[in-house]
Amino acid sequence: MADAPLVLGIETSCDETGIGIVRGHTLLANTIASSMEEHARFGGVVPEVASRAHLEAMTPTVEAALAQAGLKFADIDAIAVTAGPGLAGALLVGVAAAKSYALGLGVPLYGVNHLAAHVAVDQLEHGPLPKPCIAMLVSGGHSSLLLVPDVAEDVISLGSTVDDAAGEAFDKVARVLGLPFPGGPHIDKAATSGSGTAVAFPRGKIDDGTLDFSFSGLKTAVARWVEARETAGESIHVPDVAASFQEAVVDVLTRKALQACRKYEVRDLLIGGGVAANSRLRALAQERCDAAGVRLRVPRPGLCTDNGAMVAALGSDLVAAGVTPSALDIPADSSMPITTVHV
Repeated sequence: MADAPLVLGIETSCDETGIGIVRGHTLLANTIASSMEEHARFGGVVPEVASRAHLEAMTPTVEAALAQAGLKFADIDAIAVTAGPGLAGALLVGVAAAKSYALGLGVPLYGVNHLAAHVAVDQLEHGPLPKPCIAMLVSGGHSSLLLVPDVAEDVISLGSTVDDAAGEAFDKVARVLGLPFPGGPHIDKAATSGSGTAVAFPRGKIDDGTLDFSFSGLKTAVARWVEARETAGESIHVPDVAASFQEAVVDVLTRKALQACRKYEVRDLLIGGGVAANSRLRALAQERCDAAGVRLRVPRPGLCTDNGAMVAALGSDLVAAGVTPSALDIPADSSMPITTVHV
């Protein structure tokens, strides 16, 4: 892959300004500027704050990526950027920057789908994706099951959340338990000293015959359970509640993922997105995949959360597949469907 083009990827769909540089499936740089601390006091991401943070971080983060890779702007062969889905204002910053870099450098531009990029990034660690594979993407904004015959061209939606995403439920339950934002890492940490069977929380849509998810009822059940104990003056063992909630989420996620593998007779499962960094999800998925004879692929935690490397990885696949570059007037699409891999 030494002669493969150098692709610079730009990710600004939410609160992290991510810049990645790849050559083929070789990662050369991955720099991130996060505005998470600016959002923490609000208990969630504030779109206007995120957009301003992207504006301020874009140039230094790109320069840091070039320095990390030992490259100059003139070495870049193509620019890839998340065009959607995500926060509209945040996406606009990244898309505008990508257009400017592509025009100034005289290189092709590729507008890509954020969710498809979460699938493509695994190739930077584990090599080319099996064709086809089942991908489960779980994050603060998305919980989706996908059939992926070809990540550069053909991604098919099998199921998604009908209400809260898994990561969103983690954030809301963390708030109920008095844990900091973002909730995922803090619940994961608290759960290590708790019991996943301490409280029998509900599993939404677990046997409904679909590949959809629902976490709103689980979130409400936790809130009501905590409220009832507080009203009764009882103490709440946060690690037990965190572990029991976490177990309910990962139980549903892994069951549905393996249902998809069986239904479509696919022997390879990929898990991506920020929630894929959860230690219990990774462990239970491996246990159940081993029992079912399914090969599991999960990127290292640093590649699960939003980053520019994933965008560059998908851009590299598009270049290799000979996909026509995007026009310089592509829009940012906050509701881009997963079936649109590139624009």
